[in-house]
Amino acid sequence: MNNFQEKFQRKIQETSLDFIRGQMTDIAWEARLIGIKGARGVGKTTLLLQYIKKNLPLNEETLYVSLDQIWFAEHKLIDLADSFVKKGGKYLFLDEVHKYPNWAQELKNIYDDYPQLKIVFTGSSLLEILNARADLSRRAIVYTMQGLSYREYLNLILKENFPVYKLNEILSDHVKLAQDLNARVKPLQYFQNYLRSGYYPFFQEAPNLYFQRLEEVISMILEIELPLLRKVDIAYVNKLKQLLHIIAQSVPFMPNISKLSERIGINRNTLISYLYFLQEAQIIRNLYRDAKGITKLQKPDKIFLENTNLYYAFSSTNANMGNLRETFFANQLSNEHLIEYTVQGDFKVAGTYTFEIGGSHKTGQQLKGIENSYVVADNIEYGTENKIPLWLFGFLY
Repeated sequence: MNNFQEKFQRKIQETSLDFIRGQMTDIAWEARLIGIKGARGVGKTTLLLQYIKKNLPLNEETLYVSLDQIWFAEHKLIDLADSFVKKGGKYLFLDEVHKYPNWAQELKNIYDDYPQLKIVFTGSSLLEILNARADLSRRAIVYTMQGLSYREYLNLILKENFPVYKLNEILSDHVKLAQDLNARVKPLQYFQNYLRSGYYPFFQEAPNLYFQRLEEVISMILEIELPLLRKVDIAYVNKLKQLLHIIAQSVPFMPNISKLSERIGINRNTLISYLYFLQEAQIIRNLYRDAKGITKLQKPDKIFLENTNLYYAFSSTNANMGNLRETFFANQLSNEHLIEYTVQGDFKVAGTYTFEIGGSHKTGQQLKGIENSYVVADNIEYGTENKIPLWLFGFLY
């Protein structure tokens, strides 16, 4: 226990509070069991340590432990929890839980046996967390942590404090909001850098190694997690990489499943299942006409990569601008809103709003007669009426 406390105190000392993710205020920290899932590198560990440093006593009542430590090769998590509680422990933070076998069952037992203990856990393996949710469903509140929004990226690099806007605020008052923001920053000045390499906070640590780290995250999911947790045939991993390259280089990708399965050599139903698994792992985003009650054998109407940085990882010289614009929009809105495919326009959001995405000269011609419809245009600082700057949707979280 002393060794864990020493490592914890060292980490706390090294934790900066200069920039804090917006999700800090969204989490109901008073709950007894909280899970935070998200891709590697989105900042889960930093969020935990910042919350501790800001809000909790830095003594024997609080402990942060990463479960990838070698100590757990010969010791049980439940024994650590028992010892911690007996010494006055109240707040236990467990990082990288997916590195520990049978973690969900032991967390369930700890939750039931130590009612005075509050536990927060994180996992980078999105598929592992999804598997475990059935065991913890009545006990844990699970949050998903995305990468940086454009707002957070600007706050980080400029040391600013730009506010979050709700979708209805942007739709009804976008001209005034754009005026306020343009008075403080030139939002288009930084936008392309964000689309290329601003989604994962580790862009600051070693910019030259950014895409290497991103490729390592993708390879871990494709080569280890999908075969282990979703029984994807390891022989198909290279075919999945080929599929991701096709998506990255396409104009917004509307798949012909039969032709695609023939092209990459995967059975049609198997391919649809794999597309579903890739969405679970947050590598791609599948769009459906009706996003409720999706099954793993339902063909998507449109496919994007999960965020714009992935396009540059898979196709550094051929990233399609239309793809990047639509992917940015879908990524930023999906944090809080249901997004669906629609025949008229590009996206249906929250079952109510229709959006057409394009460049600065995009008009609303295709949206004539559609209620609650908007044009979202790139390369403009200000909008007019129902034409809204694309970058402004990066201020939703």
